[in-house]
Amino acid sequence: MINFRRSAAVLLGLLATTALTGPAPAAADDEEPVAEPPRVELVLDVSGSMRAADIDGRSRISVAQQAFNEVVDALPAETQLGIRVLGATYKGKDKKVGCQDTQQIVPVGPVDRSAAKAAVATLRPTGFTPVGLALRSAAQDLGSGTTTRRIVLITDGEDTCAPPDPCEVARELAAQGTSLVVDTLGLAPDEKVRRQLLCIAGATGGTYTAAQSAEELTGRIKQLVERAGDTHTRAPTVVGGANACESAPLLAPGVYADREAFSEHRWYRVPVRPGQELRASVSMALDRPVNRDYGVLLRATAADGRELVRGVDAGSGRADVLSAGLRWSATADDGDADEAEETSTPVVEPTTVCLVVSNSFAARPGTAATPGMPVELTIDVVAAAPAPNGPDLGRGWMLLVLLTVAGLLTGLLAGLLTRWWVATWREN
Repeated sequence: MINFRRSAAVLLGLLATTALTGPAPAAADDEEPVAEPPRVELVLDVSGSMRAADIDGRSRISVAQQAFNEVVDALPAETQLGIRVLGATYKGKDKKVGCQDTQQIVPVGPVDRSAAKAAVATLRPTGFTPVGLALRSAAQDLGSGTTTRRIVLITDGEDTCAPPDPCEVARELAAQGTSLVVDTLGLAPDEKVRRQLLCIAGATGGTYTAAQSAEELTGRIKQLVERAGDTHTRAPTVVGGANACESAPLLAPGVYADREAFSEHRWYRVPVRPGQELRASVSMALDRPVNRDYGVLLRATAADGRELVRGVDAGSGRADVLSAGLRWSATADDGDADEAEETSTPVVEPTTVCLVVSNSFAARPGTAATPGMPVELTIDVVAAAPAPNGPDLGRGWMLLVLLTVAGLLTGLLAGLLTRWWVATWREN
């Protein structure tokens, strides 16, 4: 009979807690990930400027072809690879026609190494440089899915066909919510090219590298292709933060993606039970030029606005990503615990923690304000780490008295030892 009453009390407690806390938190997709292979597309510039022979005394196109051959030979068996070119076929001077010149010469999938190397070997520098169009087409080649896709762009010049502007295309692809990363490799020491490639990479969380030799180019492409396997993860769940805690989405542990405007505050809520620890981190990608001196702030607050803990990251100049993190443990109130024990109901209502993501970015003149900056929020709730079981030195006045007594004893002992040593030294 006692067991029955306890079971009924537990069930009623659970029902009451569900009713009080409202709907279940929005959760990142916890299902088993679909077994999708890593997917990568190499995008190669074959415009006329690739004829320049300034890399180890060889033409840029011949160095790129050698690098592609070595990458194809070393390709991991599970990786699906595609190759797209731009400026490779049209030899005329009609810009309207030349700016449509991009083709996929190797479809994304398991690679026929001989066929892929043969297709690359026939390439000859020819036409214009429609980088923006090639990036948009490469994203379509890779398709959508639950895992990260990667584009590796190799070029020696800036886009000569905008619109579409390649940097705007990269932001457009990032705003679609698909997990797509664009890494860029520059083959010419040109400042305008460097800025454009940095912008493309930064918009999607990718990297920019200047390759000044055949060895550097080959090694970097291999590294990026291998990284596609290492970063082969599920895409974050898209969520929209609110402008106040009361209306913020309720989130379960997982990885979430959002967008935040310049100097904005976005709110999210996470339920945390006594005995649990909240671990949260946020990363913001700088996908466009911003003024110097900026920062990202992540705060955990109580529902009434009291700040519990904060994490901050700041920078000056250009950085690819700013990240901040925090940890906070919920502790049960002793009175609540005693009452729960008396009523045999071990159910304690969770604390709703409000997470606030803020930034101090300011756009440079002419910089687009929309869409907002990319935000990735990681949330985990785990069992709180217990305090060490070592001796407790006490708190407040008890600790002060203990330290005072210890100091007096230490001084007395030091004085006695000194007197003994002096007396012994004089006798000897």
